[in-house]
Amino acid sequence: MVASGPSVGGFRRPPLDAVLTVRRAVRSFLAEPVASAHLRSGQLFVAVSGGADSLSLAEAAAYVGRRRGLTVGALVVDHGLQPGSAEVAEWAAQTALRLGVDTAKVLPVTVSGGGGPEAAARKARYAALREHAGDDALVLFGHTRDDQAETVLLGLGRGSGSRSLAGMRPLDPPWARPLLDVPRSVTAAACEELGVKPWSDPHNADPRFRRVRVRHEVLPLLEDVLSGGVAEALVRTARQLREDCDALDAMADEVAKRAREGADLRVDVLADTPPPVRRRVLRTWLLDGGVRELTDAHLRSVDDLVGRWRGQGGVFLPGDVEARRAHEKLVLNRCQPTIRGS
Repeated sequence: MVASGPSVGGFRRPPLDAVLTVRRAVRSFLAEPVASAHLRSGQLFVAVSGGADSLSLAEAAAYVGRRRGLTVGALVVDHGLQPGSAEVAEWAAQTALRLGVDTAKVLPVTVSGGGGPEAAARKARYAALREHAGDDALVLFGHTRDDQAETVLLGLGRGSGSRSLAGMRPLDPPWARPLLDVPRSVTAAACEELGVKPWSDPHNADPRFRRVRVRHEVLPLLEDVLSGGVAEALVRTARQLREDCDALDAMADEVAKRAREGADLRVDVLADTPPPVRRRVLRTWLLDGGVRELTDAHLRSVDDLVGRWRGQGGVFLPGDVEARRAHEKLVLNRCQPTIRGS
């Protein structure tokens, strides 16, 4: 049975098909045990930008949340990067309230730091959301199937490896993304059914940003050349890779428990481990040891201390850290290197 909107003055609103699709996605996501375990605080937050994805998500979260006895709050981050951003943020907060959330708060942030404007804005945004929501409640993001497909394509173009190709995780507490299987066209249609005109971020049409060009040029071309279904295929591939990555990470955790001796790693344990698993052990060890901006080349140079050992010296890594093999162990030193890693 197809649901219809309420009758007003004898006129019956059209069916809320897209709205129901978004609500269904949120309901199914929150019903999963791994997600519902993070709802014990009774609070649920939605990151709202004013765009169609986040506004349709806010309505769905409010609808589903009420039926689960949750207090649903909208969090609107004002990056202050565009003229009138404060007014847009306030409008987004008020619109979320009209769509049914219990509370709405604007969080002004200062965007600074390296890595480009996108990375700096993302860092500021996530910090503000975490500070307000804490670690006991989920924060929902409106990332859609199209966003996931774009993420996978960008990772493929950078040669970032399986972690990047696995895309965004649906659940990475406190962050949650219940719409990764919902196309962007559905969230736009949902806003239309709700009578809401979403805000259009000018940055989303600026070809200076690589993601924008992937969205408006690369993906449409691939859909045309390959006769459609590309976004779904990319998302499916990401899901499969994510499952593989999770399995390999679990294996790496077990190896790490056997290999660790204090702050060092035993070479004999690592030598008997398949390279993909071994490099996961090494990656975690190096990051925990203070290495920054670790690249695949760095990681493979350290892996050569086990897999291609020929008596070579240590490997210099970002953060003024040296990885060295000594007495059948891998050790990290804060000292000048013998050789520089490739």
